[in-house]
Amino acid sequence: MKQILLFGRDGQVAYELRRTLASLGRVTVAARDGLGPCADLADPDQVRSVIRDTRPDIVVNAAAYTAVDAAEADAETAMAINGIAPGIMAEEASQIGAWLIHYSTDYVFDGSALSPYQETDATAPLGVYGQSKLAGEQAIAASGVAHLILRTAWVYGARGRNFLATIQRLAREREQLRIVNDQIGAPTWSRSIAEATSQILAQGALTPDYLRAHQGIYHLTCQGQCTWYEFARAIVEAMDPAERRANVIEPIATAEFPTPAKRPAYSVLSNKKLSQAFGITLPDWRDALSLCLEDLSPKGHS
Repeated sequence: MKQILLFGRDGQVAYELRRTLASLGRVTVAARDGLGPCADLADPDQVRSVIRDTRPDIVVNAAAYTAVDAAEADAETAMAINGIAPGIMAEEASQIGAWLIHYSTDYVFDGSALSPYQETDATAPLGVYGQSKLAGEQAIAASGVAHLILRTAWVYGARGRNFLATIQRLAREREQLRIVNDQIGAPTWSRSIAEATSQILAQGALTPDYLRAHQGIYHLTCQGQCTWYEFARAIVEAMDPAERRANVIEPIATAEFPTPAKRPAYSVLSNKKLSQAFGITLPDWRDALSLCLEDLSPKGHS
């Protein structure tokens, strides 16, 4: 049985991975909450000791510093968790012959593209968060470990703080919402990410050299594209009218909603490489959203 070490417990993707990875082997979860092996990613010694003690066959890093705006004032912590820790994981995994699966972000790009980003396109992060995630990618690639770096974007799910949860809450509290309509991306359900990851690993179980033969960076997002405004409208329109106050959703420009960190104006990622290598295609973002909302609804649990 494969030994899988998962960094992250209750994050959107980590929560789903705890379930999808269970069919592939014995999953040990390392997190900061003390419910398993303690692993504060800002502490290099803890990261090293967890891997050395566990000696996994596969390391999956679903933990990250994701507070994009806070990172602008806390670059040291963001870099420690997103940039340095993945490099340490890669070094330790390489020494024991383990695979490393790591998640990255559309924020490694500047958003100036006019067509979906390819994995080979030049990176140019606009802020600290993107810079720290790019540093993590580079550290992994330089380590020599057999690895997959899965870049995703606009992640939401049933747990944690994310756009879906925020819009549902605001729609219950306010009569009018003002949402940015000039940033474009592909909303991606955390469960879709976890399921695709497990499908890749299941294919890799057939041969020890599989991952090394396919290693590198892959884009992993749902299909289609929309603006944050369009995503918000889809969320609100799916809500029970009796449960929401919002009846007006106003599109606004990014300039009308200033934030400490700059966001890429265009975050659509091409998934062609993923499909060609693994035969995996994530659903359209609208279909994934419907499935997520169905899962969240009380009827979905009856």
